[in-house]
Amino acid sequence: MRDLQSPSEYLPEVGDLVHVRSRRWLVEEVVRPETPRQSPIARLVCADDDAQGQSLDVFWKYELDGQILEEEGWQDLAAKGFDVPRQFAAFLHTLRWNCVTATDPNLFQAPFRAGIKVDPYQMEPLRKALRLPRVNLFIADDTGLGKTIEAGLIARELLLRKKAKTIVVATPSSVLEQWKAELEERFGLVFELLDRAYLTRMRRERGFGVNPWRTHSRFLVSHNLLIDPAYADPLREWLGPFLPGSLLILDEAHHAAPSSGGRYGIETKFHPRRARSSRPLRAPTVPLRDAA
Repeated sequence: MRDLQSPSEYLPEVGDLVHVRSRRWLVEEVVRPETPRQSPIARLVCADDDAQGQSLDVFWKYELDGQILEEEGWQDLAAKGFDVPRQFAAFLHTLRWNCVTATDPNLFQAPFRAGIKVDPYQMEPLRKALRLPRVNLFIADDTGLGKTIEAGLIARELLLRKKAKTIVVATPSSVLEQWKAELEERFGLVFELLDRAYLTRMRRERGFGVNPWRTHSRFLVSHNLLIDPAYADPLREWLGPFLPGSLLILDEAHHAAPSSGGRYGIETKFHPRRARSSRPLRAPTVPLRDAA
């Protein structure tokens, strides 16, 4: 990436990829100014996943963060020669393994891509999940037996098999940081904490009307925030009638179970049974709780 001292010093061309207003854009047209003092107009199309195809016209000269993204180095491809046959064979076997395991529910990928020691009993939820046409499990192991690991294995496996694209993990606020650290360190999964600070940052970077759920593919959110319409309403809009490839992991699921009197424990409406077919979530679910 080349940082420009001033966007006026170098104009983008049609087909260039540029970075403007915290997003990546493809240049469709550049309208030259009629006089030297005027700014050229760049007609852009967004290349980011959450706003793909959105158009934007900017006065290039006045964009403070205008950057032109350079090529990705394709000209250096194979500049160092061919791989050693042993290394290439290992790469080829990896591709074959990925292709086989993506269709065979009896072969797993996630345990071999996780930085953990997996106990045999922790593989059972993963085995059951892959045999279900739609993942819907209730994991109720005793405290300390690794429900986080079991849920992480399922999430990682579904991502590797392209069966899941977006993941929401709902937990008590006291363990949000713990979940974030474990998912990243053990499974290489980066999650965003969706809280007031994140919502404020997204509104500042992308406009007040942005839906925060559309700005990333993996979120951690506390149970309490799901009561707030400021978070629940955009979530419903994001999911729509049905969002393919979505997965909900609900930690401490007893918080969402019906309490006495028929009311939900924290009134989040995230009851596992309701998550199948009614609002707000229509996604495969993996509720977790400690065994009684």
